[in-house]
Amino acid sequence: MERVLPKLSALPRPIFPRVEALTQPSWVRAHAHDWIQLSYATRGVLGVRTRLGSYLAPPQRAIWVPPGLEHSVVSTERTQMRSLYIDPAAAPWGWAQCRVLSVTSLVRELIRVATRLPENYDESGPAGRLVAVLLDQLSELKEVLFSLPLPVDERLLRVSAQLEAQPDDQRTLTELARGAGLSGRTLTRLFMHDTGLSFRSWRRRLRLLKSLDGLEAGGSVTKVSLDSGYTSTSAFIAAFRREFGVTPREAMQTPPLSDSALAEPASQESSPTETTLNAYT
Repeated sequence: MERVLPKLSALPRPIFPRVEALTQPSWVRAHAHDWIQLSYATRGVLGVRTRLGSYLAPPQRAIWVPPGLEHSVVSTERTQMRSLYIDPAAAPWGWAQCRVLSVTSLVRELIRVATRLPENYDESGPAGRLVAVLLDQLSELKEVLFSLPLPVDERLLRVSAQLEAQPDDQRTLTELARGAGLSGRTLTRLFMHDTGLSFRSWRRRLRLLKSLDGLEAGGSVTKVSLDSGYTSTSAFIAAFRREFGVTPREAMQTPPLSDSALAEPASQESSPTETTLNAYT
């Protein structure tokens, strides 16, 4: 289902929060805006794609999108998302590139409270001070590697599209290169030039990132590992841990029960920016 974003010409305050309960798989067409966007999924998997990369946020991670960057957004079924639109002037330290961030428990709580603020909160009062703390804490978040750089070369784009569509494709580098009209050596060199990763490393990360959708859908680790091109569940788990620092199941853990309020949007009286996807369709 396509999502339609609210029309904003400017942000009323340094932070404009939104909450969405996405009951179905959804997407947003490629677009850009003048403010920073931080999208945080408490449940489900959130994805952002730009011309140069694909970024995925399983639970307890967030995606940072700098101002002016054209991007599209996808989400899995039953994704619970909290977004912050941030005035760039309020975050002069802001990163210039899109990235996936690990959300700390403190930032998670600050986001929860911020998304309940009124649209025109008092910048000089407690709400303004809370926002200042939130912005300060955002600057300290660490990047995690739930992202995949994309090639620019048209021949490599064809190869990458084939592998994204079928991550368990067992063709060798030589066979894929031949299909793109390249030698294996040329494909290897071009992949390193465009993505900064060897073809082998890029393909491994692609397979592991694509596994997130199957894990979110409730698939067993064994099934997901086979669908991702692995012949051994243990090899899949070991590769996942080496790449991301956590096991597949750990990556998909939702916030603890004490934070269950995050999973449910507050009433409309709590904040005019909180809504479900159905309000946009």
